[in-house]
Amino acid sequence: MPKAQPDFTKSPYFVDEPGNWHLREGAPQKLQKELQQYLESLTEIDDSGTINGNTIDFPHNR
Repeated sequence: MPKAQPDFTKSPYFVDEPGNWHLREGAPQKLQKELQQYLESLTEIDDSGTINGNTIDFPHNR
């Protein structure tokens, strides 16, 4: 099932550069906050023994 497209991507302030999403100068505070929250939600958690923050049990005694 595809994810819904975030509203900020439909804004004329949104700049969709590969690897450099940002908003043009003068973007409303609401859009700035929405983009920041979205980008933070994409942050990968890279702890040892986890994949995206999910603990993986490995059979160590094989």
